[in-house]
Amino acid sequence: MGEIKVLSSEQARTQWGYVMETAMAGEDVVIKRYGKPTVAVIAFEDYQNLQEELDELRAARRAGVIYEEWKHDPSTARPWEEVKAELISESILDDGDE
Repeated sequence: MGEIKVLSSEQARTQWGYVMETAMAGEDVVIKRYGKPTVAVIAFEDYQNLQEELDELRAARRAGVIYEEWKHDPSTARPWEEVKAELISESILDDGDE
């Protein structure tokens, strides 16, 4: 694993050129806000390579939130046929998929 640079949000603001150059050189930059890591800046090529995995991670996170809402209030559930129709209309699901 390459070196990770850690900067405060104030340092990142005043040294934005350094942050970009560092990330473009293949080193990750973590920016802290109030002492806690909040964002990472990585090279765009790395971001593109990770995009599908990021999409899956974010979808899983959203599903977890929805599941927790359902556990607290099962009336938030929607019938599968309604969800399926919505997914088909958004071209997320093919008509023959289940």
